[in-house]
Amino acid sequence: MDTQTLMIAGLAFIVIAGLGFAFAGGGNDGSASKRAKQIAATGRADGKTNDPAAIRRRQTQDMLRTLREGEQVKKKSLVPKDIGTRLKQAGLTIEEPTFWIGSAVLGGVLGVAVFILAPASITNTFLGEGARVLLGGLVGFAGFLGLPRWILGFLTASRHKKITNQFADALDIIVRGVKSGLPLNECLRIIAVESPEPLRGEFKIITDGLSMGQSISQALERFYRRVPLQEVNFFNIVLGIQAQTGGNLSEALGNLATVIRSRKMLREKIKALSSEAKASAMIIGSLPIAVMVLVYVTTPSYIMELVHKPLGNLILLIGAGLMALGIFVMRKMINFDF
Repeated sequence: MDTQTLMIAGLAFIVIAGLGFAFAGGGNDGSASKRAKQIAATGRADGKTNDPAAIRRRQTQDMLRTLREGEQVKKKSLVPKDIGTRLKQAGLTIEEPTFWIGSAVLGGVLGVAVFILAPASITNTFLGEGARVLLGGLVGFAGFLGLPRWILGFLTASRHKKITNQFADALDIIVRGVKSGLPLNECLRIIAVESPEPLRGEFKIITDGLSMGQSISQALERFYRRVPLQEVNFFNIVLGIQAQTGGNLSEALGNLATVIRSRKMLREKIKALSSEAKASAMIIGSLPIAVMVLVYVTTPSYIMELVHKPLGNLILLIGAGLMALGIFVMRKMINFDF
């Protein structure tokens, strides 16, 4: 009996001690962790400090947190929802009504050309009477909405690529100018005069805005809306942090130029490493079309069975759908975004 009583008392003591350690130790550990963070950030346990370096570091951390929180919202707002914004991002000076008129003319020309040039035998085999009208209407609609937008996207991507390649050199101009004692506005004017297009035109807009009374932050924010690139966003962040917390601007921009060049080298390395996969995808995607052309050249009657018979038309439709799916999958596999 005495042994059993001692065992029960010992177990009860262990349970009570464990509960007390869990409740008391967790709170102490949380307080200790909080105090450690305060000491690491400010050098004092109460979180207050008069050290300028610690105050600047805390302000920088708060600003970075605010920038991270607002980055997703800013990216959504920068997605162009109208043709006018996309025209500006592509660097085109035409007005939006002119773009729509040109698109309508292009769609009409393509639709009429397909209606006139499409062979009646093939179109009637596929879709029956009136197939040429329907085919011309579809091509005209694609020429009105699809082709101009694709051209606009291509011009925008090409312009952004040129700005990315020129941006690191522009930052070097600012770094050398700041080190020699020039103000930031004067360095921006040098870029607006000496840099090649399209970067020169963008910085000309910035300097004109500064001359009209805009602040640096406002001018750079509008620059980022016209050219929504990560490099421009990094530039805005560096100047924003430096304006509020101080620091060595030339050193910060020099490091940013190094980062931008490293990103460019990484992009080119990815392009080189994926070139073999892209070449293989192009060969695989073109093989079915090449085989169809060769069979048509050697034995036209054999391949035309797919055109003249309904079952052949269904096979062609299924094959085109599978080809489109395969090209889409291969494109997703060989394209890298970072």
